[in-house]
Amino acid sequence: MPSQSAIDTRQRRREPVRSAAAAILLAAGATVASAALAGRWLDDGTLAWRAAVVSIGGGGGLLWLATRHLTAPTFGAANTLTLTRAALALLLVTTLGVQASPALGWLLVGVAVAAAALDGVDGALARGRGEASEFGARFDMETDALLILVLAALVWQYGKAGVWILLAGLLRYLFVAASYLWPWLGAALPPRKRRQAACVIQIVSLIGALAPAVTPPWSAPLAFVGLAALGVSFAVDVAWLARHARA
Repeated sequence: MPSQSAIDTRQRRREPVRSAAAAILLAAGATVASAALAGRWLDDGTLAWRAAVVSIGGGGGLLWLATRHLTAPTFGAANTLTLTRAALALLLVTTLGVQASPALGWLLVGVAVAAAALDGVDGALARGRGEASEFGARFDMETDALLILVLAALVWQYGKAGVWILLAGLLRYLFVAASYLWPWLGAALPPRKRRQAACVIQIVSLIGALAPAVTPPWSAPLAFVGLAALGVSFAVDVAWLARHARA
């Protein structure tokens, strides 16, 4: 028969997963409901089931990661805020392939601005509440990467920039893939405000390019500004990793 301490240990391990599952279910429900409302406004009945599909996939993946890497007593307010940003990014994902219109364009800009405005707030909240963790930092980073990828895809879909803009969303994933071929790329990098600034510039430039009021040919140079900032930031990090790998 297991001892009371063993039972208490299992209970402590289950609690953060239960907390994460509850937050994920709530976020998924809100995403589907928001997509259904947007679908009624835009007269597109596909948005709700699209949101259900991406919510199941994204929520299931996040819950699996939480069972493996979440070590805090609960999911926490900061991670819940990051989850809100991730839900907004998934709401943008549901619109990929939907017929473009000014109403949809402004809706996308509004959702993207809300997601961008919350960026940084979750980190400050985590530090203020003592909830900072490796899981939270990684969750925040991957949410930023997803937001940039879907915004880049939407900018390309709307004809605001050429296919080259997809590189903005793929840089992060190409970097991770390259680290499997060259393990020195996977070494820890020192914290730098530059990365956060480049990410913000990229997101803002993509939102600006996506706005219906910004039309070609002006949208492409605006999108390129963000891609250039992000590319330079990645190049600086790769150069730093290369120098220290040789050392």
